[in-house]
Amino acid sequence: MQVFHGRDQGKPSERRGATFTGVVWADPVMPPAENVGINHVFFSPGARTFWHTHEHGQVLHVTSGRGWVCVEGEAPQEIRQGDVVWIRPHERHWHGAASDTFMAHLAISLGKADWQEALPETDYARAENCATEAQ
Repeated sequence: MQVFHGRDQGKPSERRGATFTGVVWADPVMPPAENVGINHVFFSPGARTFWHTHEHGQVLHVTSGRGWVCVEGEAPQEIRQGDVVWIRPHERHWHGAASDTFMAHLAISLGKADWQEALPETDYARAENCATEAQ
């Protein structure tokens, strides 16, 4: 057993960039251990991940705001504060904030991530159009 105490005072958040579109910040909740990574991730409006998969899956718990999650070949789904998302092993997906609000989630990643290409603007616009059509 290991106990990881809360965030060190004065430690800056990490700016993420290489596998994200837009401004994204993260605070590690615990250091990577035994193929498990846990991060609290903050997406500015319109920011999102690249397409990617996780070796053993991923759990997202939305802690604030509103955004999108999408598995390849399916329609994007809106996610809001309090929602929990289970992404199966090797499911190609992306997730991020809506264009008009921030979104933060706790990301529990199991196994290695396979980061791929950026999500095209047209695919992100499809998520935003889903919201407009639902209103």
